[in-house]
Amino acid sequence: MSQQPVLLPYADPGFVADPFPLYRQLREDGPVRRAVIAGGLEAWLVTRYEDGLAALSDTRLSSDIRDASDPRLMRQLPATQRESMLRNMLRSDPPDHTRLRRLVSKAFTARRVAELRPRVQAITDRLLDAVVPAGRADLVEDFALPLPVTVISELLGVPVTDRHDFQRWTDDMILRRAELPDPAVVDAAWQHMRSYLTELLDAKRARPGDDLLSALITARDEEQRLDEYELIAMSFLLLAAGYVTTVNLIGGGIAALLAHPEQLQMLRDDPALLPDAIEEFLRYDGPVNPGIARFAREDVSIAGVTIPRGATVLIASAIADRDPAKFPDPDRLDITRRDNAHLAFGHGIHYCLGAPLARLEGQVAIGTALRRLPGLALAVAPGELCWRPGGLRGPERLPVTFTPGSPRRATPA
Repeated sequence: MSQQPVLLPYADPGFVADPFPLYRQLREDGPVRRAVIAGGLEAWLVTRYEDGLAALSDTRLSSDIRDASDPRLMRQLPATQRESMLRNMLRSDPPDHTRLRRLVSKAFTARRVAELRPRVQAITDRLLDAVVPAGRADLVEDFALPLPVTVISELLGVPVTDRHDFQRWTDDMILRRAELPDPAVVDAAWQHMRSYLTELLDAKRARPGDDLLSALITARDEEQRLDEYELIAMSFLLLAAGYVTTVNLIGGGIAALLAHPEQLQMLRDDPALLPDAIEEFLRYDGPVNPGIARFAREDVSIAGVTIPRGATVLIASAIADRDPAKFPDPDRLDITRRDNAHLAFGHGIHYCLGAPLARLEGQVAIGTALRRLPGLALAVAPGELCWRPGGLRGPERLPVTFTPGSPRRATPA
């Protein structure tokens, strides 16, 4: 295996639109490959399914960016805000991770999420009511984006009127592009976000509600299990993670169906296939690209390759989820696929806490859109779609046409 790092060309629109030919070549070249990723950073890609599955549970690989040897990773976090931005579940290891995750796990159980279905359906219908008379829409801007933003706002107790602000600040902080984020932009966005969250949490401390942020404040003030940094960091993580990947799941799933009309028709004919279809969208072209970052606490051997201490390791779920050793005919979209144990939500102790909610929103959104938008088709050629570059994958816009109709009475909001 060549030790020369391969460049992942995120500045190339062709690669951003379809990275999978290069990903396939990387997987065929070897199970672990050095690569140059966004901003010239170097990482070790774990490209095959079984190795990736094992790596996600390997305690020698840390989620804490402070274990990384490349100082640029830390420098992209503004020094004045670094402490708050690092104190969340996503960037922590046990025992801190165990304590933090326990605080919010009850809000995302399958039963609690199932109880949200009527409300998710009502929001979905209201959003579609606004577009069905026109016969055309941008299904990202008009639908896939506002749905999860509204759902997570209500779950956490954030006024929906504020969603555009925290959406903009979140995008400035976490949407990766071809280059490293500008520290000044990240700092300004975080200053706004921190001020907003501080005021919101103060208001909920004075007047608690039946929402997750109020519950976190109770844990902070009565049980002394969250310090102030952790409370701010947890609030930001839940807001950001609660919508970004779900937007990409909904938009990317609809885009995949429109590019595969036989699968679209199959799903229209048999809506019972929808849960399997969601899993296939996550496997085939999931919302995280190319994968999940970890940092080597010590020299680590994966598939016979020694990765040095402090190196960034990318468990490349976007590559591993098309491994033919695990998934037959992996480059084919197949909504009837069984045994679809993809890595899009991770694995082990860091398995995505919001996975049940993302699945629910994806099922309701895509199923309802197919039912209420007859004749759904792309308004542009497939090659003209713009995709998000870097670490989060999904269409930035999804212009479509469909047969116009009269909006039915929306489910009461």
